[in-house]
Amino acid sequence: MGGHWYFNNTCVSGVVSAEGVSGERGPLQRGKKPISDQKTMSGKQSGKSIKQKIYRDIRKAIISGEKKPGERIAMDGLTRTYNVSVTVIRDALQILSQERLVTIRPRSGYFVTYITFRELQDMFELREILETASVGLAAARITESEVTALMSIHGSYSGADVDSYSRYTDENRLFHTRIAEASGNAELGLMLGQLLDRLAPFMVIRGAGKEMPGIHTQLIERLRAHDVPGAKRAIQKELRETREKVMERILREESGTWRLGNGEQPS
Repeated sequence: MGGHWYFNNTCVSGVVSAEGVSGERGPLQRGKKPISDQKTMSGKQSGKSIKQKIYRDIRKAIISGEKKPGERIAMDGLTRTYNVSVTVIRDALQILSQERLVTIRPRSGYFVTYITFRELQDMFELREILETASVGLAAARITESEVTALMSIHGSYSGADVDSYSRYTDENRLFHTRIAEASGNAELGLMLGQLLDRLAPFMVIRGAGKEMPGIHTQLIERLRAHDVPGAKRAIQKELRETREKVMERILREESGTWRLGNGEQPS
């Protein structure tokens, strides 16, 4: 098959006055920061909160396919929508760039990242290598408290809408990175987390929101039993089924959602 596939792929506190009734400044109460410091801290908190909201909103739009691969992200529109400076938007997009969901092109702007069919195959292959190693180490070392934490990650199934799949994606990432943490290898956990960020859009394609808790329960049982071979088989089964379903859908929708290209980013 010639070429490559391209596809679709986050309070201002009340301030107690330190002034007397007459308006003269009185002594500050014990444990209270100066009012100017409180305002500064509140401003920083608000700025951080809006940046995280912008990040989450754009990320959700990319994962759901609302924003298409190669689509230019309009800075002016975002500054108007959120009523913030360009700097705040850039900070949010920088986080998405680190997750490789957004591509920064000098003198051109910010674009939703293209991923080729070959790159997707490579990422799935790398994920199986990392997760097999992660699960094998974790099965030998995991504690009962870590197992309990894994069991509490998934919420109830709430449908197949965009918001629900955004939650499923976050829960799935947390589940797999928690296992990596239980392996005792911090670098393994870091690498896996970065890879899962790039694969996040495929939770929608996989469509496993309803099945995921049950699939993960099988893996948890093997981890709790410290069954290294069984845990490896469970994770490999999950990952291979995911890869097959994603690839099958991409090929089935050749003339629809996905576009054939030459593997290069559009200019």
